[in-house]
Amino acid sequence: MKVSHSEEKREDRRLDVLTDEDNGLRIIVSRLGAELISLARINEAGKWTGFLYRDNDLSTPTQGWANHATVMGYYLHRLKDGRSLYRGREIRDGNHGFLRSKTWRFVRFSDEGSGASLEYQITPEDFSSTEYPLKVSVNLTYKLDTNKLDVLFEFRNHEPELTAHVSFGLHPGFAATSLETFRLQMPRGFYRRYFSPGNYLSGETREIEFPGGEMPFSKKELPGSIILELIDVRRRNFSYVDPPSGRWVTLDLTGVPYVTLWSDGGPFLCIEPCWGLTDHHEQRPFENKQGIQTISPGGKLRASFSMAPQLASTD
Repeated sequence: MKVSHSEEKREDRRLDVLTDEDNGLRIIVSRLGAELISLARINEAGKWTGFLYRDNDLSTPTQGWANHATVMGYYLHRLKDGRSLYRGREIRDGNHGFLRSKTWRFVRFSDEGSGASLEYQITPEDFSSTEYPLKVSVNLTYKLDTNKLDVLFEFRNHEPELTAHVSFGLHPGFAATSLETFRLQMPRGFYRRYFSPGNYLSGETREIEFPGGEMPFSKKELPGSIILELIDVRRRNFSYVDPPSGRWVTLDLTGVPYVTLWSDGGPFLCIEPCWGLTDHHEQRPFENKQGIQTISPGGKLRASFSMAPQLASTD
């Protein structure tokens, strides 16, 4: 695999560009939030075609969602009224946690083995005790492996005696020609849907035995978030396609417990692998949040998923 890595400074952002020149696949990552701001392939005309909403665009839109692929953690979505209690200590932060607002440490570019990767890190020195009170670090790796992008999280609990609790995920928005044109194919299996009016879990759920095929939800529901637990879904491949543009992405969510589908009505769909969920309206202590992940004292927690972008013929 012939790959190249370069660094850019654009506006106030430090960016890393990783290109698989043999397979015509490229990612651009902003060190602010370790956000993937571009996932692109070379088309038949030799030009880069982006798969993310506002792909490689750092400008601020006049309205609508302003991100590309937000990294979420150490909690997901929202804390009720922006606060919670963790082992009796107050924690506070904004939407999706503090990782999105931090400038991550660039650890390394690697071109060893079967693929090439960019690795980033957040350590306890990078956040306050009000944001998160325990000594827990996280490494995030984006790895190009032939024709797919692997996203790998590795948390380390540096506490010698305390179990740590975290929830996390990625919030990628995939571009569409319009809200009406895209389709999402979901795998066969048994799902549980969580309802979240006002962005917090109400406690209402619905079990869905799905035969496989196009998502069984109206796009009108997307602004309120469609939150799904993958109870018994054996082959966890989700396929997103926007026929007019020929963009097609297959997500392998093997090992992912939850997925959230969301759009504000703009020309995109967010398909969010989640290890944990938002708060309940009747808030629980942080360590008892729905889907919270645990890390033993001195232990590690690893999680991953992959995205395979393809360009289909538009003829």
